[in-house]
Amino acid sequence: MSDLKTHLAALDTATDRMVARTMEWCAINSGTNNIDGIHKSAAQIMPAFEAIGLTCEEQAPAPVTHVSDSGDVIEIPRAGAYVLSNRPQANRRILLTGHLDTVFPKDHHFQKIVNRGDGTLHGPGCADMKGGICVMLEAITAFEKTPYAEHVGIDVIFNADEETGSHASAHVLADKAKSADIGLVFEPALPDGTLAGARAGSGHYTFTVKGLAAHAGREFDKGRNAIVGAANVIAAVNALNGQRENTTMNIGVINGGVATNVVPDTCVIRMNARGRSPEDLRWVDEQMQQIVSGQNFGPDIEVSLHGGIHRPVKTNTGGTLALFELVKAAGADLGLNIGWQATGGCCDGNNLADAGLPNVDTLGVRGGHIHSDKEFAVIESFTERAKLACLVMLMLASGACPWPERLKGN
Repeated sequence: MSDLKTHLAALDTATDRMVARTMEWCAINSGTNNIDGIHKSAAQIMPAFEAIGLTCEEQAPAPVTHVSDSGDVIEIPRAGAYVLSNRPQANRRILLTGHLDTVFPKDHHFQKIVNRGDGTLHGPGCADMKGGICVMLEAITAFEKTPYAEHVGIDVIFNADEETGSHASAHVLADKAKSADIGLVFEPALPDGTLAGARAGSGHYTFTVKGLAAHAGREFDKGRNAIVGAANVIAAVNALNGQRENTTMNIGVINGGVATNVVPDTCVIRMNARGRSPEDLRWVDEQMQQIVSGQNFGPDIEVSLHGGIHRPVKTNTGGTLALFELVKAAGADLGLNIGWQATGGCCDGNNLADAGLPNVDTLGVRGGHIHSDKEFAVIESFTERAKLACLVMLMLASGACPWPERLKGN
């Protein structure tokens, strides 16, 4: 790989500008629900990619519905996805993905990014994943300066709702995944550089329980307590835990009632399910449907179900395993020991795999404590990971390594 590595020399001096860019990008809040912040982030980030020859198109979000705390199904506003591309007629295509949104809303206390002076950045999105977007930008920039780029097309997707399940952007991911040969996703790696391998699939479900309101003192017997009915629903869901290995149901949020002297007429239960195989997820969905169809939660108590499986399982097999081995070989050539481990977490790599695209989904910076106000990114990993991603692209584009086969059964 020594000849290919010569094309990485320009990245040796990239760290300072990557850190500066990450700090600039993280200074703008882009929580998933902060549509204005998403647009401001896009206005910063898209020109940087257009400057290296990619054309940008914004694609409208798909409709997304949600059950309100009062039990009404409402539509949630979402920002669109940004798709950048070059060389549309290239016979090989690499799809790189990232997300503009973070988990931190604009009223969250965690808004400031700082360079701690200890080799880490500390701030919202520095690892997950504006730092990863910087890595992606530098990797593509270096790749585009090589003669090997001529016959390989680059597609980039930035969605704005990854942190809430990519419901509004799943169609964009699926469409581009079908025409690509490999996928590179720039979620953060673990602090030691370990990558995520197989990923669990996930589903979000909301049960809306309806009863009848009444005065708790004067007409208690005329009321139908939705919270009591919800407790029966929760017991039925929780009883499923342990029935199937590596398949879990987590009751996460409950909303119901208005005052202690009112028999509550509405209670909303929100839950998440995880499974490690497509069969696990099908079983979960069947069980949720059966719980609702039973409707045995108390006199005059009615229950409706909203949601379903939204992240398919990602397995570390076939073309994806071949791509992992290629990344491992590239890492070894750079003096990096690349390992991976299965995880119960989900990301857009699940969606790409479901569309048949081999992908590695933790090529961003090394970092930790993501989704918390302790989030950090390791500064030395910016250049390290940009070199790794660029070398993977060069190994494929140059013919040094074969392109992985698309995933079967997708």
